[in-house]
Amino acid sequence: MNTMTQNPRRRNGHAASTRTWSPQSWQALPAAQQPQYDDAVALQQALEELSRLPPLVTSWEILALKQQLAEAQEGRRFLLQAGDCAESFADCASPRISNQLKVLLQMSLVLVHGLQMPVVRVGRFAGQYAKPRSADTETRGDLALPSYRGDNVNGIEFDAAARRADPRRLVLGHMHSALTLNFVRALTEGGFADLHHPEYWDLAWVEHSPHAAEYRRIVADIGDAVRFMETLAGGPLASFSRVEFYTSHEALLLYAEQALTREVPRQSGWFNLSTHLPWIGMRTAAPGGAHAEYFRGIRNPIAVKVGPEVKADQLLRLIDLLNPANEPGRLTLIHRMGAARIADALPALLQAVRAEGRRVLWVCDPMHGNGETLPNGVKTRRFANIRSEIEQSFEVHAAAGTRLGGVHLELTGENVTECLGGARGLDESDLARDYRSTVDPRLNYEQSLELALTVVQRVRQNSAAATQR
Repeated sequence: MNTMTQNPRRRNGHAASTRTWSPQSWQALPAAQQPQYDDAVALQQALEELSRLPPLVTSWEILALKQQLAEAQEGRRFLLQAGDCAESFADCASPRISNQLKVLLQMSLVLVHGLQMPVVRVGRFAGQYAKPRSADTETRGDLALPSYRGDNVNGIEFDAAARRADPRRLVLGHMHSALTLNFVRALTEGGFADLHHPEYWDLAWVEHSPHAAEYRRIVADIGDAVRFMETLAGGPLASFSRVEFYTSHEALLLYAEQALTREVPRQSGWFNLSTHLPWIGMRTAAPGGAHAEYFRGIRNPIAVKVGPEVKADQLLRLIDLLNPANEPGRLTLIHRMGAARIADALPALLQAVRAEGRRVLWVCDPMHGNGETLPNGVKTRRFANIRSEIEQSFEVHAAAGTRLGGVHLELTGENVTECLGGARGLDESDLARDYRSTVDPRLNYEQSLELALTVVQRVRQNSAAATQR
């Protein structure tokens, strides 16, 4: 397991930045993946309105999550971070939100039962309205227009008016995030997540899932355990009636993130109050870039996506910049290597971070390194590669003496056919049946539950192997 020192050794060239930080200091550095607005006055008006609107989350929620992530770093919790690749304003509807919540609840139930530890539930929702793109423009025929960058920026329709970056969308994104988060809180605090009634979580369209019997067995085991505990306690236990959910999104649009960065009473420093757990994407994670500068000053727990091209020296510089005090629970590293590259790319990073005594939570994103585009232009992912990357992650961490403490997934509670394979063996002909994503392909319910079972299986295998050694 990890052997972390209280005061990590400093390296030449890896000291934390001495630049004076403020919510605006990122503006002095190069900022990648920012939209080009043609109306500076409208942008300023939208940002001023955002800065006056109530925040979405609170500082005490943020600090509670940070403590739970610190426990996950120590192997006492497991992080499930999952949700849509990119939310859309049109999908801000109660059936879709509740279905998403049902999938996350069921997956967390499988993980709690199988891993015998609490699960930290973090949704990719209530703010995931912006996406980085590999090209600034999209061309169809002879027409080139700005790329779709998510509903917080522009529209997906391929015409000049829709693809114009509209500052008012930042305010609309905040409002849709508030509506989503309000509904999630109402559900989770109002009995929707009650362990006495897991049947509330069922999705009608999956009653014949190949995993249905195994899931029902898990539910029955947990029901027996709940009844046993309440018999000992002499009555119902309120803690079984609600669960905690936290939000996360890629903090891509820095002007908008700045507008929701606030000081709060009785706490020191600055908090990003648009989400509990913001993350930096792989395309914007340069140590000398604007995103790293912004992230180093906020008190939220933060995450960074780490791709196969990242070198150990670059990663250590970034860690020292973002977490110079080596705070527990502060920094999560989400590796997304791809099934074909993880065995070669990940070990050196694990060894370097471990040797320096840096406190981090390692999480596997098996989605983003396994995308492919079929000859007909459709984006997809193969479930076999997604599962393989998770399985290899456990093996690589075990060999390095580090711990894989979570997974980061793109999924939905809808009956989509966007990823190939899984329990029902979806093939290329199935993609056209129900492909809804506007950006990246997502796992459906069955595939998500199968991955949760895979995680449990790998953890048990590693534990058994460690016991035999």
